[in-house]
Amino acid sequence: MRKNNWACFLLILAGIVIGGFIGSLFPSTWLNYGQSFGLSAPLVLDLGILSVTFGLSIKITISSIIGIAAAVVIYRFI
Repeated sequence: MRKNNWACFLLILAGIVIGGFIGSLFPSTWLNYGQSFGLSAPLVLDLGILSVTFGLSIKITISSIIGIAAAVVIYRFI
């Protein structure tokens, strides 16, 4: 039986979100230790009648890595 790649992607995304949530519940523990990268200030494109703002910031923490690992283990057993 062939496994679905979308199911793997959604499980990993859920693992990141749940891990980030758990990390935010315990802000002063080792679970919330991590690195942020991305654009520090958003890029703004103002065309007069249309204004578009671009921005991206990613924070990787220990708890989100644990969430990804748990999602991969769950995916293997599905």
